[in-house]
Amino acid sequence: MIFITFCFGLIFGSFINALVFRMHEKNNKKYKKIDLSIFTGRSICPNCKHVLAPIDLIPVFSWIYLRGKCRYCKAKISVQYPLVELTTAILFLFSYILWPYGFTVIGACELFVWLVIVLGFISLSIYDLKWLILPSKAVLMLTIVGILNLLIFTVIFNHHYIGALLAILSGLIIFGFFWILFIISNGRWIGGGDVKIGFLLGLLAGTPIKSFLVIFLASLLGTLFFSPSLILSKRKIKSQIPFGPFLILATYIVFLCGSRIIDWYNTIIL
Repeated sequence: MIFITFCFGLIFGSFINALVFRMHEKNNKKYKKIDLSIFTGRSICPNCKHVLAPIDLIPVFSWIYLRGKCRYCKAKISVQYPLVELTTAILFLFSYILWPYGFTVIGACELFVWLVIVLGFISLSIYDLKWLILPSKAVLMLTIVGILNLLIFTVIFNHHYIGALLAILSGLIIFGFFWILFIISNGRWIGGGDVKIGFLLGLLAGTPIKSFLVIFLASLLGTLFFSPSLILSKRKIKSQIPFGPFLILATYIVFLCGSRIIDWYNTIIL
């Protein structure tokens, strides 16, 4: 199962690369004669627009085999492609290994929904890292999936009404906190996309204490990642920084390991 999960992660990582490219370029006149539909379109080289053969589309292997270059025009293929494929595989793998809700029929179905959310998170992270934006439609669709996940598995199957209320409160805490920061700073401290995704992140965190843990971890991860570039003056303090990927990574960690982190912290302070 570990091997199968990892392989599925590689495959869906390749799918996410194609999805993000097509979402961003669908209105680009450069590709107006090319079918960029995720369902019917063929994969192409962004540079020469040649339709790719199956040998060009094997996750990670093709990039290594082709030495990071298009087989047709020799243009460089971004390292983003194998990195996203490997990242997706690793996130799938750890989702399976650390899954806290068991592998009953209901637990397995909830894992499936969670992996769908993970794919959405990865696509949003790529978007934010490359173009400093979290697309509203994608955020809305993921939020709907998160709400349905809460209603189906927490309310309908488990009848955990208090848990559902806590999750909604958690979502409102992160959304409200980010919205206040956005209003006070007039958008200088935090982006509008981070505000929009805040409710979903809190919903997945599940409880108010875990929502604060998401904010803390995201801030810590962002600080650790960007501090070296600030110290070396490669970035200015006023530079726009993509915070979405760190919020998403923090939510991933808290969703799978939040209770263990809180229990560990309690053993230290008590």
